[in-house]
Amino acid sequence: QVQLVESGGGLVQAGGSLRLSCAASGSIVNIAAMGWYRQAPGKQRELVAAITSGGRVDYADSVKGRFTISRDNAKNTVSLQMSSLKPEDTAVYYCNVRVSWPFRNYWGQGTQVTVSS
Repeated sequence: QVQLVESGGGLVQAGGSLRLSCAASGSIVNIAAMGWYRQAPGKQRELVAAITSGGRVDYADSVKGRFTISRDNAKNTVSLQMSSLKPEDTAVYYCNVRVSWPFRNYWGQGTQVTVSS
């Protein structure tokens, strides 16, 4: 069974940095995109950043210029480098993998990111 294993979350002071990583385990093919979503208390889950197999990237406006997403297609991993963190970045961050042929979305268990003032 395919699982997404996330790492790198934790507690950091405002202005600090964290790097999240996600590795897909099990057999997985035809990955169309990989990315990160987050959900803060009392809020809906939202897209943070995504990268397609062709290299196109998409960022939430609130993180542009601060976060960088990268992907290793050979290893089926995706990372999110987060810099200049703000308290409003506090959320549970979820790795997402979109697969085509057939279509399916895989989700990680989530990793907590807490940014303190």
